[in-house]
Amino acid sequence: MERTVAAGATGPAPERAPSSEAGRTGRTHDVAGRTRDAVLPDVAGLLDGMPQQRVPVGASAVSSPAPGLAGTGAGVRESAAPRARALALRPWRLLPTPTATPFTFAYTVVLTVTSLIAAYADPALVHALHQGSSTDVAHLVHTPLTVLLASGLWTAGGILTPYTICFLLVLTALERRIGGARTAVVFLLGHVLATLATEVPVGLAVLAGHLPDSSLHRLDYGVSFGVATSIGALTGLLRPWLRWPVLALFGALLVQDLLGRADPLTNWGHLIALVIGVGLWPLVRRWRAASAP
Repeated sequence: MERTVAAGATGPAPERAPSSEAGRTGRTHDVAGRTRDAVLPDVAGLLDGMPQQRVPVGASAVSSPAPGLAGTGAGVRESAAPRARALALRPWRLLPTPTATPFTFAYTVVLTVTSLIAAYADPALVHALHQGSSTDVAHLVHTPLTVLLASGLWTAGGILTPYTICFLLVLTALERRIGGARTAVVFLLGHVLATLATEVPVGLAVLAGHLPDSSLHRLDYGVSFGVATSIGALTGLLRPWLRWPVLALFGALLVQDLLGRADPLTNWGHLIALVIGVGLWPLVRRWRAASAP
């Protein structure tokens, strides 16, 4: 029975006496009857009792990895990190695509079409469409679902306004993290709740006699409430070094608009929408964890 020499053995291998069997079998025998291949290298230094396949004399002592295993192990882990970083830094990932971010992509197409209509259609027709999509108190009382959905199909000021650009970048980033359906829930939740939070007090103030009846009819449409909520929700998924500066900068801009008193009702709606997004942090973080695998 063959075995390897115990680890730590030093000195030359013991002499072996030739026998008459050597010429016929190609093996040599030691005095204890143990045999070794004549054509195999010395095995000194191997651990005792650990099986290892022998190689013929002249072959490399260190075998190369099998073809199927080449490129695995630590080398792959080391090279995977730069590839992941390069993937994350691809600038086109900031924009929506029909496969990776279908909700944002489809919504962007709709906003582009409505913006072209607003820019090139007859002004009287555009005004009628905006008026019919307005989420003022009068429309919310009679056709709430219709105007809540229709008001989100328009961009106030055109396709290149700051809120439209934020819509493109923020919803793309949010959808890549939590998925299209959940991004739609975040956007619509902010759009609806911020609208109701600003219009319901107007209706109550009219009933109490603090505002005139004309306050029931006003133009109120656009995607800004949903975008503000999405920004607030997205910051909860960012690293702290980026989360707090983004939240502070956007919040400061909203406060500045409110202090300007150009449109207090809408400006309050933006702040309310941002707070709604921040309040969704636990939910979007659970969604992110569920989408991670």
